[in-house]
Amino acid sequence: MQLSPGERSILSYFPTSSKAQEAVTALKEAGISEVQLDRVSRYGATNDAHINNPINNAETLTGITLFSEDKAELDADKRVLLGADPSVSGYGCEDYGVAGGRAFLVTAVTNEELLDRAVQIIKQYGGEV
Repeated sequence: MQLSPGERSILSYFPTSSKAQEAVTALKEAGISEVQLDRVSRYGATNDAHINNPINNAETLTGITLFSEDKAELDADKRVLLGADPSVSGYGCEDYGVAGGRAFLVTAVTNEELLDRAVQIIKQYGGEV
């Protein structure tokens, strides 16, 4: 993607998906329409709320802990190796596998006029720019 003259991109990182989603909502309400939320992971990520939901639909342990692909898309060998990761068991190092403690990336594209307001919103919700 190439920015048009006068456009600015903002990359911000959040410690939780809920805070990141709140920031996304606030940014859109402020008139910024180009906003995207992603999870930063060392593994291929498919953040599918239907598959990676621990209460209702979790098909694999790695799906809910590593946001990895669901079992239909991974063979058994790969799932076993992902399941051996310390972050899956919960017995690993504190914050193991979390990108700087802020694994949720919010990307926004805005114009010069809304840039300062966008950064203010991101910081208000705990984001780091």
